[in-house]
Amino acid sequence: MPTLHLYLLRQTLATCLLTVATFTLVLLLGNVLKQVFDLIAVGVLTPGSALQAILLLIPFALSFALPIGMLTASLLTFSRLSVDQELTAIRAGGISLVAAITPVLVLAAVLTGVSATLNMVVAPRCRVAFNDLVDGLLRRNPTSFISEGRYVSLGNLTLYAQEVRGNVLKDLLIYGTTNAVENGVTNRVRNLDAWAPSAEVLVGTNGYPEEILLRDLLGLQFMDGEWRSGYFAEHRVPIRGLQPSDRRKPKLSVMTFAQLREELALRRSQGAPDGPVLVHLHKQVAFAFACLAFPLVGIPLGIRMHRRETNIGVAVALLLLALYYSFVILGHAFETRAQYHPHLFFWIPNIAFQVIGMTLIWRANRG
Repeated sequence: MPTLHLYLLRQTLATCLLTVATFTLVLLLGNVLKQVFDLIAVGVLTPGSALQAILLLIPFALSFALPIGMLTASLLTFSRLSVDQELTAIRAGGISLVAAITPVLVLAAVLTGVSATLNMVVAPRCRVAFNDLVDGLLRRNPTSFISEGRYVSLGNLTLYAQEVRGNVLKDLLIYGTTNAVENGVTNRVRNLDAWAPSAEVLVGTNGYPEEILLRDLLGLQFMDGEWRSGYFAEHRVPIRGLQPSDRRKPKLSVMTFAQLREELALRRSQGAPDGPVLVHLHKQVAFAFACLAFPLVGIPLGIRMHRRETNIGVAVALLLLALYYSFVILGHAFETRAQYHPHLFFWIPNIAFQVIGMTLIWRANRG
């Protein structure tokens, strides 16, 4: 029995590690690493700082990749064991399916704890540390958030600079928007189209960019229901989309579990809506239990597939992931509608996968 358990554990763990590494790289490249590459492109990040930034982003990607790794590993490993008749040999030796898969379920339980630590503590802290790193870069180079020939969003203002030299910007296009209420519906509408030959990024006393001083500004502004042309020799625009981390309240998505509980207590004491906080609280915990739910449903499905081809297992894994994350998207979509209890949406796929998985394992064990 120990030899069999070690064999199954080694097979599952090897596939899991390979899948986690692959998905971590994909998640980094497809999402958060774009910020790092943008900073490298403008010459702000040194190789050492770039490596530090990437290391800080890895826990964030791992929190998503671990459940995916366990699902893929359980599907592929037990599908191959079924095809090669190894499961038949195991049963012929008098070992039940439940006894055989015990080490895999223990591994899933361990990874559930690891995933919980990542989701609730490590990943949020690393994300905050990454934001602090970017803040430090902005203090050393106040125009690092502006790339030549690219549009930059600064709150209600969009900026395009053809040339960036130090704190001086050349040949700028400026587009402004504001909130307009019509028939009780709030929409974003354009209220400024302007051009300036030059501008300067002004730095505050804390070394952080606070304003953009536009010179010889010429353009159109929407006022009192009509567009009006105007000219300003100098015009200051506050940078509202950027604030140093020590002056802004952290977003719910980068709060640890303890911080979310404090925020929940604060909002309830103030009578403020607590739906978004509950959504992020339950999401952190539910994501951790996905490491257990996925292999519970993946093991019996892998046995039933009875196919050696890896692409079949990957396709099934992607289908289950799409189903799981559809509830995640749904939970976020309804986070401001407390009457629907959106925080419970994250538990629906977990409970469903565990119940279905245990039922299928029980039936396979009897068979």
